[in-house]
Formats: sequence, C-alpha cells, structure tokens
Amino acid sequence: MAKTIGLWGIPLLLLLATGCGATEETVSTTEDTTSGSETVTETIETEETENEAAESDVYFKDGEAKLIDLKIQITETKVIPPGEPGNEYGDKAVLAIWYDTTNLTGKDIDPTSAWMIVFEAIQDNDPNAVNTLEVGMLPDEQFLDSQLETIKQDGTVSNAVAYELDDLETPVTLVATQGIGGDELGEQTIEIK
Repeated sequence: MAKTIGLWGIPLLLLLATGCGATEETVSTTEDTTSGSETVTETIETEETENEAAESDVYFKDGEAKLIDLKIQITETKVIPPGEPGNEYGDKAVLAIWYDTTNLTGKDIDPTSAWMIVFEAIQDNDPNAVNTLEVGMLPDEQFLDSQLETIKQDGTVSNAVAYELDDLETPVTLVATQGIGGDELGEQTIEIK
C-alpha cells in the first residue's frame, strides 16, 4: 500500500511543481526488491517562468506604459480651451494627450482601444468622491482615419485623446493598469497650465 501511495505522489508532486513555475526537474526512484522499500530522491530547481519575467517588465513611468502586449508612449500634453482647434465643439476646456502605441504581439490592437483599456484620468477636486474625467472629442483630426486601425506586430501608430476638465487648476492624474480591472502599473501627474 505504501508503494502505491508513493508512486501516485510523484506525479502529483511534479504536477504541483509545474504549476508553481518549476522549469527544471529531476526525479529518480530506486526500489530495493529484497526489502520491498522504495527510496525517492528529488531535485527541483525553480526558475522564473517566461510569464513571470514578462510581468516584471510591465510598468508606467516617465510617460511610458509597457504591458505584455503593447507599449504606449505619451509624446505631448496640452490644455485646449473651448472653441479652439481640437476643442471646437466642447463647452469645457480639455486636456489633450498625444501618444504612440506599439503592438508587441500579433494580437488585434488599435490605438484608441489600447489607451482606453490602460488609462484612467482623475482630477482630484472633490473631497468626497473620485472624479474620473469624461473622454472628449478627438483633439487632432489627422487621426480620424487611423484611430481605429489595427497595428501590425512591432508596428507603432500615433493617436490623441482628450479629457474634459472640471477646473483649470487641479492637476490631472493618469492611472495606468494592466487592462480593465487589472493591477495598477503606476500613475503620473499632469499639471494644468
């Protein structure tokens, strides 16, 4: 009976070790036929798996958000008053952000969806609630035709986004996450001038 439990324990141990990120395993079994006992020697070396390495490379700092599938680099920010080019139809000033999106995989990624999935803009001017800003109209008409184009693998497409400001004094905090509901990657404060 002990022999049966010991033999079933080896595959279970291997399965658990594999699920925890073990990448190199050595298992040897020696059976002493005269005494009916069994000796199990195991060596399990755990190394960082490919996914763990990739996840440690995700961040948002210095205007760049890098995720496993994509990278977004902020290239310019600007406050545009109502009635000015880029905010012709709004009645609030907007914070316009220009950025480049790079597709790091073969997945279908477009610059607008990538931005919306990664970023949230907050203008902390309410003592009682989180003030998440509303997205405004596209602030740069040169991106009308390209804002929803699928980016090729390793390709980069430029785009812009605008957020309607509630006041012209409180800074805006951009918060980047690993997708909707994902872990926070970091945040950056943009001064309103």
